Amino acid sequence: MHTDVKHTELTLSFIGGGNMANALIGGLHARLGAAATIHVVDPNADALSKLAQQFGVSTSTQMDASLAASAVILLAVKPQHMKEAALQLAPHLTDQLVISIAAGIRSADLSRWLGGHGAIVRCMPNTPALIAQGITGMVASAGVSAEQRAIADTVLQAVGATVWLDDEALIDSVTAVSGSGPAYVFYFLEAMQQAAQELGLTAEQGKTLALSTFAGATQLAAQSPDPIAVLREKVTSKGGTTYAALTSMESAGVKQSIITAMKAAADRGKALGDELGVD
Repeated sequence: MHTDVKHTELTLSFIGGGNMANALIGGLHARLGAAATIHVVDPNADALSKLAQQFGVSTSTQMDASLAASAVILLAVKPQHMKEAALQLAPHLTDQLVISIAAGIRSADLSRWLGGHGAIVRCMPNTPALIAQGITGMVASAGVSAEQRAIADTVLQAVGATVWLDDEALIDSVTAVSGSGPAYVFYFLEAMQQAAQELGLTAEQGKTLALSTFAGATQLAAQSPDPIAVLREKVTSKGGTTYAALTSMESAGVKQSIITAMKAAADRGKALGDELGVD
């Protein structure tokens, strides 16, 4: 459910101007328009120029005292650059809400680098945010007020749905399911397209059939009251074509391989936190 924030103006500063920052800025610009004042800090002057032209944001190549004017600081740098960015940001913090979208980086480590700052929301969005079809797992630290939590919800809902978690450790699970998830879908689509070509269809025909099938099946699963397993069974007649395909997948251990792969992603997320959280 969407949370409306009763603000005449939402002031945000993005630290980092990459793809996910672009998606969030685009979503906020489309949804809030003049009600959002956005500043972007990134060492890449070309990237800043494009953002300024496209969305009318103010920009800077380095952090400075102007950050104190923002109610929200959104950290959109790569995990391996987060400590350095946080240490640079720390002198400019007062009571702002800090939102982090970096994989692996734990709130406790981020808080320590930020000089003990307590108002932190950790998020894991995914790339469909680029077309406002994202899903974001979120967890708030103890220092986040109810109003700040609502603001964080508004910011991330600009690019899709949000799921709030009570346990930060579950962010690694969200990373494995939805954060990395689009790549699994693309991997499966690649396989469907390749199989289509090996079966005599053109690459374009294979792509069209695979994309439409995935989109349609997903919407059917979203709208049907039936469990996903029941929907699968309804397509699978004993001894039929679908049965032949799924029997082959089962004998090859496809389902278990997917589950094992996703657990590997979650483990990597935890390991990133262990590796990058040290001082």
